[in-house]
Amino acid sequence: MGKKKTKRLKVLGGKVKIPGPLAEQLEKDEVAQPTQRAKVRGQSKEDDEFIEGHMGRNILKQSKAQLQEIQMETEGFSIQENEFPALGARRQRPQRPAPILLKSKKYSEEEEETSEEEPEDIDETETATPLSCDKAVKDFEDELGITEDDHKILEHFMKKDAAPQKKLADLFRDKITEKQTEIQSQVDANSIQTVNLSPEVQNMCHEIGKVLAKYRSGPLPKMFKVVPKMRSWEELVYLTNPDKWSAAAMYQAVRIFVSNLNEAMAQRFFNLVLLPRIRDDISCYKRLNFHLYQALFKAMFKPAAFFKGVLLPLCMSGNCTLREAIIVGSVIANNSIPILHSAAAILKIAEMDYTGPNSIFLRIFYDKKYALPFRVVDGCVYHFLKFERDRRELPVLWHQSLLTFVQRYKEDLSPDQKQALMDVVRVHTHHAVTPEIRRELMNSRCRGQDEEMVVD
Repeated sequence: MGKKKTKRLKVLGGKVKIPGPLAEQLEKDEVAQPTQRAKVRGQSKEDDEFIEGHMGRNILKQSKAQLQEIQMETEGFSIQENEFPALGARRQRPQRPAPILLKSKKYSEEEEETSEEEPEDIDETETATPLSCDKAVKDFEDELGITEDDHKILEHFMKKDAAPQKKLADLFRDKITEKQTEIQSQVDANSIQTVNLSPEVQNMCHEIGKVLAKYRSGPLPKMFKVVPKMRSWEELVYLTNPDKWSAAAMYQAVRIFVSNLNEAMAQRFFNLVLLPRIRDDISCYKRLNFHLYQALFKAMFKPAAFFKGVLLPLCMSGNCTLREAIIVGSVIANNSIPILHSAAAILKIAEMDYTGPNSIFLRIFYDKKYALPFRVVDGCVYHFLKFERDRRELPVLWHQSLLTFVQRYKEDLSPDQKQALMDVVRVHTHHAVTPEIRRELMNSRCRGQDEEMVVD
């Protein structure tokens, strides 16, 4: 094929068509249109990517809430609105509050260092504390369904000769004196090395007590954080006047002592400091401060120390009120407790002299549906059999605890135990609960029944 003769015709004098403007040439179909390829610019890892619109605002809002929660837990400072200024705006650094100057120069220098100190390592994987203490207690109280008649009946089961409740300071001083007397009676007086606190240490403890009395949030004095590691920690705590600590200071103290003390020492701290403070607060205000409620949750980190230092002494006192039992019981109900500690607590409560709050705690443990050893089940059965000869009117809490026990462990009872419980409910009846107890006992297998059927 030959080529176009356009140039050749031009040389020979022929007519050549004017191509026209370039823009018109590009719009014609004869000209091939270039393919539009999106060129992707290689982005380095250092380039920042911005998310605009509604999603960006949600991310900023969530990050603000998380940062506020972390700072409130560690430092106690609240985040203001100007903490997240608009893009491009200048940000003013917040002024650090002036440190509190105390009488002791050495103590003030240590206090300045605490602002730069990292918080102590404490595991935060336990069950979250309810946001509203009053709501949690109210829901638990409604679930129990206690009436005014039950309050009157339970007054007959409280110990008449129970010792009056002492103040926290008097109780703490008596316990320390009792411990010193016990040591002196067992060891030769010449071999005892008593701890003599210097006036500087005593003055420092008094100053720490003043800080803890007004404490709301923020870092604690460094000296107070090392108190649990000292051999004479009880005397040092007594010098800080724990009866005057604020509720927030009590919560922080429980966090520190739980993470640094062993089971025996933590039990002593709970029994001497935490339990009297909780009972005083409930007795005065008929409710429990939220920080003290958090302290109870934190004390559950050491369940053995909690049971020996809080729960069992509360039941053994003989003057535990229903309000105290409901508040402490709500803490136990909302926590996961190892089965061995729970089984030991159930057996101890079942062997005690009966008071109304004992039924509340037993019912809480029964509702956890633990696979209890037969020894614990037998102890619970004997606990209920003791009332066969008791002609006093029993509260509905007792019937509810028996019903819960039968529902959970009816297949772990022997035929003789079931018959004995049937005799008990003939003596003590309740129009709504007793028929359910009889139905559970009659329509269930007995302990070891499957094995006997296999043998036959």
